[in-house]
Amino acid sequence: MLALRNRLETGLRAISPQAAIFGAAADRLPNTTLFAVEGMKAETAVIAFDLEGIAVSSGAACSSGKVQPSHVLAAMGISPPLLRGAVRLSLGWTTSDADVERCLGAWRKLSSALSKDQRGIAA
Repeated sequence: MLALRNRLETGLRAISPQAAIFGAAADRLPNTTLFAVEGMKAETAVIAFDLEGIAVSSGAACSSGKVQPSHVLAAMGISPPLLRGAVRLSLGWTTSDADVERCLGAWRKLSSALSKDQRGIAA
């Protein structure tokens, strides 16, 4: 699972170099990643991934079901614009390379739409 998570995170950053991977330098679970891009709203990302058939969550597991940004990330000093876009993605025992590729495809699509929005172009 660690190899899949690392591949996923490398792909996220390749598509969006400005993407923050929270805890990337720390020992952490091998099946979970928490990431954000400044200016992205987590709700938008959750909906976009859902439309592609990929289940993600906003914020940390301990704040599941809450709409507000993660209090843990806030305590870590993460800026509000970045906090509001935090998305958590967990891999499971059945997650495959194809699943990671599908997820990266959805992220590519979302990132492209976000870039257009940030430039003032209708997505």
